Amino acid sequence: MAFRREAAAAALGLGVTLSVLASGAFAQSWPSRPVRIIVPFAPGGGVDTVSRFLAQKLTEQLGGSFIVENRAGGGGLVGAELVAKAAPDGYVWLTSAPEFSINPSVKSKMPFDALKDFVFVSQLTSGQFLLACHPSVPVKSVKELIALAKSRPGRLNYGSSGTGSINHLAGELLQSMTGIRWGHVPFKGSGPALIGLMGGEVDFSFGSTTSLVDQARLGRVRAIAVTGPQRYSELPGVPTIAESGVPGYNVTGWYGLYAPAATPAEIVRKMHAETARGFNSPEMRERLIKAGNDPVVSTPDAFEAFIKVEIAKWAKVVKDSKLTLE
Repeated sequence: MAFRREAAAAALGLGVTLSVLASGAFAQSWPSRPVRIIVPFAPGGGVDTVSRFLAQKLTEQLGGSFIVENRAGGGGLVGAELVAKAAPDGYVWLTSAPEFSINPSVKSKMPFDALKDFVFVSQLTSGQFLLACHPSVPVKSVKELIALAKSRPGRLNYGSSGTGSINHLAGELLQSMTGIRWGHVPFKGSGPALIGLMGGEVDFSFGSTTSLVDQARLGRVRAIAVTGPQRYSELPGVPTIAESGVPGYNVTGWYGLYAPAATPAEIVRKMHAETARGFNSPEMRERLIKAGNDPVVSTPDAFEAFIKVEIAKWAKVVKDSKLTLE
């Protein structure tokens, strides 16, 4: 009996050793075929641009082929579901935006578990939004906006790229923190939302800094404040919402990298290391900053903790706003 136990233990140890060796060998040979990076939004947006930067850099560094594939739909759910259910072999990855952390609260039925069905690889970037108004609106500061909205409850409106988007909830958060009441007008994307603002279809909008900065300089829109924790370098005279009388207000845009759950740890570590090498290069940092994104390469644990905080934050905003779940 003792001999059998010892033999079984030896066999188990050999099996573990062979498994570890096989995993290491697989990581060394990866990638041996094209790697797909799924972007769950249409081409041309911010996460698409950053994903193409990443794919180009990884192709240069690893010598394989990294391909961006757009799978838009469902506010980011279609592409994310594809990755959640993909084989965890290191050949399918997901890049996504804040909607990843918002969807669990605004969707009545999720096709995956946002925390259990993915490996969190790294946050990639951080950015913020610009609160701007149409030039005809008699407002030049957040305090004036609050005063005007309170004097006209429900009569002012703001536009966003769609219901449940980050810039929709940016307006809901401001509403809940200040007691104002204004209407929301969802557009079919950030481009139409910008056109709607410049055309006077809406009074205000929370748009990306990169899309609005030139329009603000040309006087087509009026910059009121930025949503993040610090001022935007291209518009240093525009204050943050937090320093404009709403302490604690903070909405940032960010992009992150994920893999299907059970993707081999060695592959995840290799992908993280190569992503960090690429995004920390001076050339890539310059490209990202010019595109309105501050490069951020976090550890997998830090990224997972960040996502949990974001999910809880937006769940509260959705609850306080009494948004209708889809």
